[in-house]
Amino acid sequence: MNSHYWQGEWIDEVEAGVRLDSLEACTRRVLEGPRLTPVVVLAAADRVARTLAKPDSPLRLVLAERLHERGVSADEVARTFDDLCAVLERESLERKVTRELGGVDPARLGRYDFRAPVFEAWAPVGLLAHVASGNAPAVGALSVVEGLLTGNLNVVKTSGDDSMFTAELLAALAEQDPSGQIAARVVVLRYSSANRDWLERMCAPADAVAVWGGEEALAGVAEVVRPGTRLVDWGPKLSFAYLTADAWADGEVLRGVADDVWRLDQRACSSPQVVYLDTDDHDVVFAFAERFASVLAASSTAAPGTPSDPEWAEISNTVVVADLEQHLGLTRVHVAADGSWRVLADTRSALRASPLFRTVWVKPLPRDEITETLRPMRRYLQTAGVGATRSDTAVLARTLIATGVQRVTVPGGMLGGYSGEPHDGVYALQRYSRRVDVRLDDRFRSDASLDDLVDVPVIAPPAVPVTVKEDFDLFGTDRSDVYFLSGGSSGAPKLSGFTWADYDEQMRFGAEALLATGLDPSTDRVMNLFFTGHMYGGFTSYFSSLERLGAVQFPMGAEWGRYDEIARSIVDNRVNALVSVPSFLTKLFTEAGDVLRAYGGVKKLFYAGEHLGEAQARWYRDEFGVELVRSAAYGSVDVGPMGYQCASSAPRVHHLSTGLHTVEILDTEVDRPVAAGEVGRLVFTSHTRRGQRLDRYEIGDLGRWLAGECPCGRRTPRFELLGRVGDVLRVAGATLNFRRIVAAVEEAFSYSGLLQVVLDEVDGLERLVLRVEAGPDPDELVRELLVRYPEVGVAVEHTGLLRLGVEVLPSRDFDRSATSGKVIAVADHRARTSRPGTGTRP
Repeated sequence: MNSHYWQGEWIDEVEAGVRLDSLEACTRRVLEGPRLTPVVVLAAADRVARTLAKPDSPLRLVLAERLHERGVSADEVARTFDDLCAVLERESLERKVTRELGGVDPARLGRYDFRAPVFEAWAPVGLLAHVASGNAPAVGALSVVEGLLTGNLNVVKTSGDDSMFTAELLAALAEQDPSGQIAARVVVLRYSSANRDWLERMCAPADAVAVWGGEEALAGVAEVVRPGTRLVDWGPKLSFAYLTADAWADGEVLRGVADDVWRLDQRACSSPQVVYLDTDDHDVVFAFAERFASVLAASSTAAPGTPSDPEWAEISNTVVVADLEQHLGLTRVHVAADGSWRVLADTRSALRASPLFRTVWVKPLPRDEITETLRPMRRYLQTAGVGATRSDTAVLARTLIATGVQRVTVPGGMLGGYSGEPHDGVYALQRYSRRVDVRLDDRFRSDASLDDLVDVPVIAPPAVPVTVKEDFDLFGTDRSDVYFLSGGSSGAPKLSGFTWADYDEQMRFGAEALLATGLDPSTDRVMNLFFTGHMYGGFTSYFSSLERLGAVQFPMGAEWGRYDEIARSIVDNRVNALVSVPSFLTKLFTEAGDVLRAYGGVKKLFYAGEHLGEAQARWYRDEFGVELVRSAAYGSVDVGPMGYQCASSAPRVHHLSTGLHTVEILDTEVDRPVAAGEVGRLVFTSHTRRGQRLDRYEIGDLGRWLAGECPCGRRTPRFELLGRVGDVLRVAGATLNFRRIVAAVEEAFSYSGLLQVVLDEVDGLERLVLRVEAGPDPDELVRELLVRYPEVGVAVEHTGLLRLGVEVLPSRDFDRSATSGKVIAVADHRARTSRPGTGTRP
């Protein structure tokens, strides 16, 4: 029978025995290959959770049968699936990874201080062995999921009488990963602990061994692990309820304690084995035990589990001894007629383990004796369910934690938990990882992550239709905490939602973009001149990114008409770097040119939101001594940071922010990838976005992939931006491109001002009007455009279907977005328009 699962294959006993000797070689192959990012595991686990949530799904039916084979009751089977769905859903695992390891890609070697080339990461331990317990069916699989989230190769031992629940659940998880990385990191072996040979061969090459079980299991594994191997001890633990007088008289509290006793037959580490009362009165203890016995009897209709013969022997022995001690006045025994539960009242306070299966001690423990009584057992203490008044609960929680208790909760919630909760006082993912650091020199001062210098894993986009920009609202914002409104320069403004974790993560990547493009947080003094208001994200985003960098920042904000005041502040505060939109920078340097020219201290300009041409960049360099003019980042309010420039990047070329996104470049008419070097639509999938799941979202930009390696040494994919989808104009039977019009004007006149195309209709003919600031002669501009852009000449002079005009206007009269204030590249005022890239594609 093929009862063992080995890296995607089902194998028999003989083959598993042979392969055990290859674990070290398997580990080397896995660790030498592409690293497994948690994003892959999150996506696969979420798909499994969605499947398990359907009662009639084949996977759930098969796994339910496996649990029934092990004698798990129907109620507990349903509860097991509820717990699995809650744990495996993407949001839950994202919170866990972020909370325990600081982010959704903790193995990425990134800077913790942008002012020093020191890189840190959480690296996998390597080969992680798991010895699963038999009393909690999902524990082994969930421990492996934690091992996968930390990038390890995982080999898990299940008990010899296991019904293959663990192996089949993990195999289903691996099937949801088309990359095969999960399957390559999972081995499930089903054998008895008596098979010491297999246990030794499994643990010998392991870098860490996680053990779930009792003292005997821990001792058995401790004997076979090699020196230096990390032994992760997950048991055994003792838990108890602690009730004050206000609570032990409350029927609802007692029903909560009884539910905790009934669930899982008391076999979970967090199940109460003792109910302590805040009293030293033995009569109170005996009276409570009698009352609690009646509550326990009425608390559950679930069929109790059946103990094994050794377990029955332990229960019987415990009850017999307690029964005999009644004659000494030490105990009182209450046993169900059908043997389904037992309440053992004991006047002695010492913490004592129960034989389980709904066998619970009731003992006195005055609060001033808690530390003296419980501290000797501190290494075994786990959960305390405290029933008390509000003020008493706070006091008792602090006392119990000081004594050694790891978790404090309320009666009825002892077996519950929350996403990201520490286990036994530690974070599991940290125990399954190593914290590593790399300290380098100034050659790496602009590198935010060393991973960008190696082959970066590309995560495949999901198999869903493309969503066009007009349908952005379909993504929904139900999970969001903070909202931004897009500028609306390429259509109606869109409300974009982020969780705070999204925002923090994206602002870090915004900081990384600024670092790569040439901002030095250790020396630069930066003025933030983006616009504020209307929920627009520019000023706020760059404020946060500069904060992440630790740079000196002057958050002045852009405001039309305040040019002299801003220029004077630049000079007074020795500002050497500005971040803003190009149109505002142009106006600032034009209106306050004398002040800024005399100062000569602005050396760096970082822009975003609009195009800045080479002629404009030359003007800053030649007139004002600016040394660096570069894109601050490629980003948008709806998607966030998407790319960044390096010192070797041409003006429109960006590296992809692979830590956040996968991008596809698709044909302009159909949803298929373009050939190498061809122009297409940029379609983004944001793998770490929580507030809105952006799967295959068409941002509205055109671009093409660039082949070859970048001289900067980064291996992240590069693409060249070639305008907006809306920059492709269908007018008068011709297909024109706004960017080609801009290029023609810049080349002919070294023009560096604003330029806008206005489309309208006059006397039944379509008209294209070029709006420019003072500069080119209008008639000469028309002549040059007809020559330099032949398609325009054909439409104007040969077919006669297009009229061409020029307007020379001050910048304040250009059409602008009401939200962001940015100049709209193409203002289409025609009654009927035909624009490419709109509507829903198949």
